[in-house]
Amino acid sequence: MSKRVAVILSGCGVQDGTEIHEATLTMLRLDQRGIGYRCFAPDIDQHQVVDHLNGDVMEGERRNVLVEAARLARGEIESLEVLEPDDFDGLVVPGGFGVAKNLSDFAAAGADMEVLPLLRDKIAGFREAGKPIGLMCIAPVLVPRLLGEGIPVTVGHDPSVAGAISAMGGLHRSSKFDEIVVDHEHRVVTTPAYMLAERITDTASGIFKLVDKLDEMMD
Repeated sequence: MSKRVAVILSGCGVQDGTEIHEATLTMLRLDQRGIGYRCFAPDIDQHQVVDHLNGDVMEGERRNVLVEAARLARGEIESLEVLEPDDFDGLVVPGGFGVAKNLSDFAAAGADMEVLPLLRDKIAGFREAGKPIGLMCIAPVLVPRLLGEGIPVTVGHDPSVAGAISAMGGLHRSSKFDEIVVDHEHRVVTTPAYMLAERITDTASGIFKLVDKLDEMMD
């Protein structure tokens, strides 16, 4: 496995961390393509903990993003602090509300959001080296803050999220669940995943295309 990709997780569970299917499908496709990967997550407290059975916020409960993300990675994970962009050929950020709550404050601030400084600093290394970056589901909202204005991305066709991306200086492109949007100049690939998909099979179609495109761009 000569190519290596860093996978950034934001917890474990769609409501307060990384969307589990999206992360698993990403790792599956990377492995199918013979691409090595390593998972990373920030060693910080989650913004909130959500009961995934009923959707209620569990007031007073605290969980750590890195510890929770380790569930997804079967313990094979490191703190985002130690990620070295020089060691990888590309990067992927799966979705889930952890992106909007732990990697940023988009869930509360919308277009006025701020991104976790550590994430911004690490992704800067990939951007400056021209290494491809893939983002899915809600994660493309990070692009204007992380990679600059004027970069086309997609979250499907959600009007509120698309509007926030535009307000931050990004360019939103409507797409279907099985489509990707590629910016060759900035080396960015995005797909809607569960922003649109209703079945895991549908989610897989877009994610597999995203990983395949990253593989092509890493050649």
